[in-house]
This record gives sequence, C-alpha cells and structure tokens, in this order.
Amino acid sequence: MSVNFSKLEGHLKSSSYVEGYTPSQADVLVFKAITSAPDASANPSISRWYNHIKSYTSEFDSLPGSSLAGEAFIGTAGSAAAAAAAASTEDDDDVDLFGSDDEEDDAEAEKIKAERVAAYQAKKANKPKTVAKSVVTFEVKPWDDETDMAELEKAVRSIEWEGLVWGASKLVPIGYGIKKLQITIVVEDELVSLDDLQEKVQEFEDYVQSTDIAAMQKL
Repeated sequence: MSVNFSKLEGHLKSSSYVEGYTPSQADVLVFKAITSAPDASANPSISRWYNHIKSYTSEFDSLPGSSLAGEAFIGTAGSAAAAAAAASTEDDDDVDLFGSDDEEDDAEAEKIKAERVAAYQAKKANKPKTVAKSVVTFEVKPWDDETDMAELEKAVRSIEWEGLVWGASKLVPIGYGIKKLQITIVVEDELVSLDDLQEKVQEFEDYVQSTDIAAMQKL
C-alpha cells in the first residue's frame, strides 16, 4: 500500500485526524501504511499527526470506528471484504457497504456501493459527537536576545479564538542568550486548527521568528 502524501497533507492541515475528532481505525490504517517517519519539512502536518498517532500504538486494537475513510489516502483501496469486516465492528453500523458477490453488472454494482457508502457516512454523521480536546505545548521563537519577550507573550495571548484557552508559560533558553516562549494551550480539535494558529502567531513578525508544536496529548 502506498500513501498519497499530498492528499493526506492537505487534509491534515485543517483536521487533527483522518476521520472525525478522535483517533480511529482510519488513522491506524494510514499510519501502518507509512513505512517510516515523515519528513517534517516536506509534510509538517503529516509529521505532527504521525507522532501523535504513534503514541496510541499500544491501543490500536481498541480504537473505535472503521478504516474505510483511511482508504481514500492509500494508493490501493484494499479488499472489500476487509473494509466490510471493519465496518461490522461498530455495534449500530449495520449498513452493508459493498453488496453481494453475485452482482454481475459492474456499473450497477458501483452505483449501489456508492449509495450504501453515502448512507453509512450519513448515519455516522448523525451520531452524537463528544467534544474532543487536546493539550498542546506551543513554542514561539524570537528573532534574537534583544526581543522583548514580555511584549511577545502579550501579543500571542491577545489572540482570541473559540475553543482556544491559553495556559501557563515559561521562557526556555535555546542558546546565545536567546530564550523561546513555551506556553501550554487547550484546544477543541473541531474548532481550532493548529496550523492556522501558528500562522496567526507568526503575523507578529516584529517579535516572532518561528513557531512549533512541541507536544500534543488528548484530554
């Protein structure tokens, strides 16, 4: 199986997971298809997601959901039987996604499959959703040792965003008398894109050289 990195990077720029707002079997499928850690410079969103999902390795078998959505990012779609088996693990997901093996008209079979997939996705969309939150260690690097770090932090905290809560902070030495701001934030995954947040912080270009997500953990 080969992963479509371009498509996956585009998706993860605005989404925390392959599907939904919590880790699922869709994330597991794509994670296992990636043979080595992604290049953070080429695919920063994938790299951040990969490191996050890696922390769930011991829990892969217990993660909920179906792997179906993950197949959209993999070069080979995988067997219909495997996808149907994954879908059947959900207690209330009784939709037959792929129909009977006896269907002979390929065009009609594809039409039926598409209709059933749409019905399956609609059913999942109507389920009550829990509010997924993440605790993130957010880092901001100044230009040099003459940067006013108090003003830098004041500018960063001035950003107001629904689903974003600024927490405790500290200055961490990084060499040559320069210190970076390390600040803890809590975000609602559905409402806050970390990529967009980094872009907003970097708009304070008089103070900010770069930003980074040092760590992320689900609440």
